[in-house]
Amino acid sequence: MFNVNRIIGFGFILFMLSSLLACQTPAGRTAGEVVDDATISTKVKGALLNDENISGFAISVKTFEGEVTLTGAVDNERQRRRAGDLARSVDGVRQVNNLIKIQ
Repeated sequence: MFNVNRIIGFGFILFMLSSLLACQTPAGRTAGEVVDDATISTKVKGALLNDENISGFAISVKTFEGEVTLTGAVDNERQRRRAGDLARSVDGVRQVNNLIKIQ
């Protein structure tokens, strides 16, 4: 005979496992990893905005798995390097791809 408690327990375990698998993005990342990248991007943007030599430029910041990509344009190489240095100084940044162009 079937034990109803076993069937319910097995169903509950299947439900929990499927719930855990649903917590990942299509790229296989957890919600926490996505939030971490968003936090890194926000901190990098804040650092750029707080720097008087960089704040007036439109610099885009994208982060994926701790790898920051900077795009946009600045007036000179010194500003380009400064933006990369500011991004590298943020906790959690593993690598910076500085694709900023000089106008």
